[in-house]
Amino acid sequence: MASIMTYKYPNAVLMIFCKAPIPGQVKTRLIPALTAEQAAELHIELSIKTLQRATLSNLCPVQLWCTPTTDHVFFSKSKAAYPLVLKQQQGADLGERMHHAFCSALAGYSRALLMGCDCPSLTDQDLEQALTALNQDNEVVLAPAEDGGYVLIGLNQPHPELFDNMPWGAARVLDQTRSRIEHYKLRHHELSEQWDLDTPEDLERYRAFALSCMSSDLA
Repeated sequence: MASIMTYKYPNAVLMIFCKAPIPGQVKTRLIPALTAEQAAELHIELSIKTLQRATLSNLCPVQLWCTPTTDHVFFSKSKAAYPLVLKQQQGADLGERMHHAFCSALAGYSRALLMGCDCPSLTDQDLEQALTALNQDNEVVLAPAEDGGYVLIGLNQPHPELFDNMPWGAARVLDQTRSRIEHYKLRHHELSEQWDLDTPEDLERYRAFALSCMSSDLA
C-alpha cells in the first residue's frame, strides 16, 4: 500500500514508537485515576490520533515501531487502516531501541523522524517543519516537551551519543541532549514546545483540548 503513495518527502521516514495496548502495561501513571483497562483504551485513542496525523498529508513514509512484538491485534488493524510498515523495537533500554530504529531507517532513507504516541499537541504542520529543517542541513531536530524531555527527534545520520546513558523519564533529558548537541557541534533546529500525556493533570488538559478541537470543527 505504501509503495503506491506519492509523498512530499519521499527520501524521509517518520517512525512512531508504540507499545501494545495491554492493560497494566501502558499509561500506568494514570492508574488508579483510570483503571488499567481505561488507560489501555486511552493509549489506543492517542495512538490512533497519532497515526491519523502522521498519514494525513502524505508527508513521507511511516513506520510503526512496535513493542513487545508486532503480533498484537492493534498493530495488525493499524497496518490495515493506514499506509505504514510494522517494525519491532530492539534494545535493552529506550536509548538502544531509538538508536537501532535510526540505524535501520537511515540505511534506506536520507532523513528520519522519531516520535511517540502520547503528544496530542504535535501537528502535521510540526512534522513538516521538522522535515524541512532536516532538508536545510540541520543534523538534529528536536521538539522539546514541557516536562523536560522531548516528544520528537529527527536525524540525517545515526548519532549514538545522543541516546547512550541518558536518564530516560527524568526531567534532565532535554538539557542533556542539548548539551551533547553542543559538545559534538551538531547543527540543530528546535520546534515549538509541546506537551505529552503522562499524568492525571495531563489527562484533564487533554480532555479540555479535545473538547476545544471538537468545538472548532463544529464552528
